Amino acid sequence: MSIYDGGYDDGYRACPCFWGKEVGSLITKFLEENEIEGSRILDAGCGEGKNAVALAKLGADVTAIDCSEVALQNAKNAFGGNSVHWQCSDVRNLKAGGKPFDVVVAYGLLHCMQSADEIASVVHRLQELTEVDGWNIICAFNDRQHDLSAHPGFDPCLVPHSTYLRHYQGWEVTFSSDEDLHESHPHNNIPHVHSMTRLIARKVKR
Repeated sequence: MSIYDGGYDDGYRACPCFWGKEVGSLITKFLEENEIEGSRILDAGCGEGKNAVALAKLGADVTAIDCSEVALQNAKNAFGGNSVHWQCSDVRNLKAGGKPFDVVVAYGLLHCMQSADEIASVVHRLQELTEVDGWNIICAFNDRQHDLSAHPGFDPCLVPHSTYLRHYQGWEVTFSSDEDLHESHPHNNIPHVHSMTRLIARKVKR
């Protein structure tokens, strides 16, 4: 089963730049306080690449992974030539090893997993791939409230905000929030709401 069974590929086919081109608000917040030129960054579950491209334009060496070939093709069509290293693969199969990343981004990814245990496993893998003093930037649905009318057939895995915080015990959490996101998507224009966990955390030496 693909983690994109929620119907994102339908949206990508119906409306290239489904997520728009504006960088995510949590990425913007991180950039207000951190210099990334020369950093190695992993964008895990990059979608159509708006965050990956924005980070690469600031001088980072960005690897962007998504299991949707449609999303990655939309990214290349929308942004043209850039220095992002695009990879079509499933983040659940990422292997630790090699040089770790300075920043790992998981934006809208973790609630697409199939269970709380799978979320925990992927978070642990992303943490393993992070350099000491490096950062994780997490944005995911939590279990507080959702209107899924705009996502027919989507069954996200919803865990409490506190669970995400617990996954980052031992890290320095510099920002976290549990707030509602009101949005609509361009392929159906149905207003809806999601409760969102947003988290920025730094891996500290133990």
